[in-house]
Amino acid sequence: QVQLVESGGRLVSAGGSLRLSCAASGRTFSNNAMAWFRQAPGKEREFVASIGWSGAITYYGDSVKGRFTISRDNSKNTVYLQMNVLKPEDTAVYYCAASSRFRYGPSAAGGYDYWGQGTQVTVSS
Repeated sequence: QVQLVESGGRLVSAGGSLRLSCAASGRTFSNNAMAWFRQAPGKEREFVASIGWSGAITYYGDSVKGRFTISRDNSKNTVYLQMNVLKPEDTAVYYCAASSRFRYGPSAAGGYDYWGQGTQVTVSS
């Protein structure tokens, strides 16, 4: 059974930093794309960042470019999201996703087959 487990979400002040982790188990994703999405209350799920199988190719949503960095450690089957200069509008549940079909990260949620349960990030002003 494939599981993605996110961790690292918490309450942080605006301007602060957080690092989210997502550990996968049940199969390896070293040849597949992984990504982070987020969903704020009353809003649709939003693409945050994706990373290709080797880590060399990354994509970011416009709202996080220059502030967030996605990375992965295939030896640990884990993907990370370093979030800097956090803003109140970054408040959301952050979800990790993994694809069984794509080696490079699509921005559409439909490109991913496995999802974590989410971790809450709250940024206070």
